[in-house]
Amino acid sequence: MENNQPIIVKRVKRYGGGHHGGAWKIAFADFATAMMAFFLVLWLMSSATPEQLIAIAGYFKDPVGFSDSGSPYVIDLGGSPEMSPDQTLNPEVKSTPAPDKVPVDADQQDAAAEQIEQERLEMLLQELQTKVNENPQLAKFKDQILFEITQDGLRIQITDAENRPMFDIGSARLKSYFEDILLAMADTIKGVPNKVSISGHTDATPYVGNNGFGNWELSANRANAARRAMIAGGYPDPQVARVVGYASSSLYDKENPNNPVNRRIDIVVLTKKAQARIEDAQNVGEAPKPDTPPVPVPVPVPAPASPTGPAASPGASIATPAVDRQAYAQPHEIRQRLNIFDQGQLKIEETKN
Repeated sequence: MENNQPIIVKRVKRYGGGHHGGAWKIAFADFATAMMAFFLVLWLMSSATPEQLIAIAGYFKDPVGFSDSGSPYVIDLGGSPEMSPDQTLNPEVKSTPAPDKVPVDADQQDAAAEQIEQERLEMLLQELQTKVNENPQLAKFKDQILFEITQDGLRIQITDAENRPMFDIGSARLKSYFEDILLAMADTIKGVPNKVSISGHTDATPYVGNNGFGNWELSANRANAARRAMIAGGYPDPQVARVVGYASSSLYDKENPNNPVNRRIDIVVLTKKAQARIEDAQNVGEAPKPDTPPVPVPVPVPAPASPTGPAASPGASIATPAVDRQAYAQPHEIRQRLNIFDQGQLKIEETKN
């Protein structure tokens, strides 16, 4: 029996996905336009003056009041819009701009300046501590370097150790590692405008020497040697307010006067008030310099009565006795007799007959 059933072949055609169209492009363009407008508003708000900000706020509070103003725009580069008080719907809107500068009294200015100076000193302290901790050469001496914020400013104390002194014994000659410490300190301290005060201290051990050279002279010479090392490190010499020696009058360890920690160099980064006190104290002994030298005015002095002759007339004047030159030495004579501390020794020259 023949099979006459037709054979049906199904052919399935596969097509690619249909095109989605350009709707996403329109959405992205709207988003980009909105972002551009947003950043434009931020830029206008940051660059607008206080007067313009007040005008913008007034426009949105009372648009009718700006209908007849000098400009139809909220912000006009040619001129700021003005209020129309006759047509305004909000009489409480004020167009008077706020002042750009708020008056501050002297006390507030001083307090703000002190706050800024305190923050500057604290940042300097952190920077110095970081340098000491990160520098391998300075990290070995971090136990001998002390930092603290005081009323006068940032105090940096570099002390002696039992087997690691800063100077040669009985001398103002610096050790090489102490020079490295001072050079590193000077490179950092010169970044602030504050002046410094350098002071030298010794322990209570008496100085063995002659010609009157003692701990007072030794401490002053060591402080001056520290100053020279800082100048060599780039610190400006005019920024040094004073260099003093205290000998053993201000001990760090009062319970043990011979403790090596008492031998130290103090470097104080002064505050403005402390600097002013030092400068005022230094200027106390200075007499004011007049523009023209004063003219001496003769003063009549009555002559003493003579035991044998008559007394002088009341209006007569006599010459004052000459001053004894031996009793009051002249400055140049003093300089000839005393030559201050040549190489750590006190030399007294013989006076010429």
